[in-house]
Amino acid sequence: MDYDEKKVQDKSTSDITHEYYDETLHDPRKEESLHRGLKARQISMIALGGAVGTGLIIGSGTALRRGGPLGLLLGYSFVGFICYLVMVALGEMASYLPHKKGFAGYASRFVDPALGFALGWNYLLKYLIVTPNNINAAGVVVQYWTRSVHIAIWMAIFITFIFVVNLLGVRVFGELEFWFSSIKVLALIGLLLMGIIIDLGGNPQHDRIGFRYWKAPNGPMGSYLLDQVKDGPVAIFLGFWATLTNALFAYIGTELIGVTVGEAENPRKNIPIAIRRTFFRILVFYVGGVFVIGLIVPSTNNELFVATKSKTGAAASPFVVATTLVGIKVLNHVINGAILIFVMSAANSDLYIGSRTLYGLAVEGKAPRIFRRVNRMGVPYPSLFLCTAFCGLVFLNVSSSSAKVFTWFVNLVSTFGALTWMCIAFCHIKFMKALTANGMTREDLPYKAPFQPWGSWFALIATGIITFFKGFDTFMPFKADTFVTSYIGIPIFFILWLGYKVMYKTSVIPSKEVDLITGLREIDEEENRFLADQAAKGPRSTLKKVWDSL
Repeated sequence: MDYDEKKVQDKSTSDITHEYYDETLHDPRKEESLHRGLKARQISMIALGGAVGTGLIIGSGTALRRGGPLGLLLGYSFVGFICYLVMVALGEMASYLPHKKGFAGYASRFVDPALGFALGWNYLLKYLIVTPNNINAAGVVVQYWTRSVHIAIWMAIFITFIFVVNLLGVRVFGELEFWFSSIKVLALIGLLLMGIIIDLGGNPQHDRIGFRYWKAPNGPMGSYLLDQVKDGPVAIFLGFWATLTNALFAYIGTELIGVTVGEAENPRKNIPIAIRRTFFRILVFYVGGVFVIGLIVPSTNNELFVATKSKTGAAASPFVVATTLVGIKVLNHVINGAILIFVMSAANSDLYIGSRTLYGLAVEGKAPRIFRRVNRMGVPYPSLFLCTAFCGLVFLNVSSSSAKVFTWFVNLVSTFGALTWMCIAFCHIKFMKALTANGMTREDLPYKAPFQPWGSWFALIATGIITFFKGFDTFMPFKADTFVTSYIGIPIFFILWLGYKVMYKTSVIPSKEVDLITGLREIDEEENRFLADQAAKGPRSTLKKVWDSL
């Protein structure tokens, strides 16, 4: 059924027709559109680059102090499993319908246009904040080496760099981000090997640490806020719970692969591949990383980064603390260089995702029309300009209150990211119900998510519980600024959702009426053209196949 025919047929259901079909009124064939220029290896690395960053290399120090080595391992493992469930749910929808509208498109199409509006702007707000936050981190990392150049100058240089990279188009961005993330992977592997070697006695002191720090000085679990609660078991539980909130911030960003699908080559094949690879890499780096950290650094070490301290940069990393404890020199500078690449890679991909999210909202009619303009290289330049302008928030951190502003940003990003995960899980639940109601089966999908349908329900409920209680320590004692930044994202989300629903009188789309057809023909045609082009180029060499599989 063609678009115009379906629009006429559904004219009677004004609450659905107005919302869903008005968002596609423009014909992408009459203007430039996003280009499908991201290869499988680039998509996989971009997804990894958005997930693995300061949450592991620095933020794990906070979790270790609060939860102890075992609490740290359990917390990151539990949230890692939730992250996996969200990723496979997203992968099932994205491989079936790899459109260019981001998460908001799935929410509008499968659930309710009002939810799509709220989710799209919620996700955009996250990237308008997290990009300057990573730029700030890059500026502080450089200050570890020199303070002769003002931090504002460094941050201006970094903003200009990521803007130019994004302006050059998706192919330049994808290739650079691939190499950034490749260096990040090698650095993480090196840090993990270093930690294992240190633990086994391969250090200047020839001290075999083993599981010493799991026994002394505080045992395997931490005791968080013991002075306030005056109860050992409660403090141990609060320490474990605090690791969940730290891990939530660390894993948020993995879902950005759902935005890259609009510019992916052969998405029905490459998206599932990228999701599978990303899961195993995150499992190794995150769960393996925090396990190693718990072996080589005592949870009572005062040099570990905690959110209430102003210290940031490599000196706060558990890996640097470990090298200092055993007397290894020089490596602190190497690790600092790796952290600089980590945060610049994250800032680069954050600006990309933010501009594409705003573009997707404009395509749906949920943002001003100007933001759907795209140049000949497939770059949504008005969206890019606006997202870059918000990087100016980074200059709030030039003052002496930079640590406090950094903490506010982290709280906001965690809430916006958690709401996104919950919406993805809920959209997948509605997607599965729509398939059943329309006589379709998940067996015929390009990618079938495991552990369903309970997997998405578990991810939705567990993420909701963590989000609701993640600011518990703001009451011990009460701190108004951290309370507001921990929870302000929730009322903002519901104001966006209810405001749009009231204004446009939308309603939840019945499962039987969910459109599972529109757009599939265009995607099939794009894939057929891609496969024909690949066939015309001839068979790939063995070396090329290995390279593309990385």
